[in-house]
Amino acid sequence: MRMGITGHRGLPEPVAERVRGMVSAEVRRYPAGELVGVSCLADGPDAWFAEIVLDHGGRLEAVLPAEEYRDDLPDWHHPTYDGLLRRAVEVHRTGLVESGSHAHQAGSELLVGMVDVLLAVWDGKPARGHGGTADAVAHARRVGVPVRVLWPEGASRD
Repeated sequence: MRMGITGHRGLPEPVAERVRGMVSAEVRRYPAGELVGVSCLADGPDAWFAEIVLDHGGRLEAVLPAEEYRDDLPDWHHPTYDGLLRRAVEVHRTGLVESGSHAHQAGSELLVGMVDVLLAVWDGKPARGHGGTADAVAHARRVGVPVRVLWPEGASRD
């Protein structure tokens, strides 16, 4: 099973805690030896998913939306990002250098093209900018990749 992740960053801690539990439950549905997690490793759901996959004993593959992608991530996340990237068994690149919404969308499309199912930590609302979670979900649905939306009932991003 090749499983990918997309999701909202910057969630309030009570929502984040519930989301981590939901992601963990989805990952643990599959035997570790059969699981490959694919993630862009951003702070929030991407990194939580990657950590959960590895803790479960699955393999991790990383997608780099752009060579300068790490620079777009918060400084406090760099050690986690770097550690997860080192643990990835394979790294896939879009070929783009500059990071930004175009690169984020390209990364999402590359990721969706490699997975059997996409987990989406998504509130169901439109993307706040091009390349957001809603755009990744829309792309997956367009190309026929099943999407499992994970969102706590009554939760808000703000």
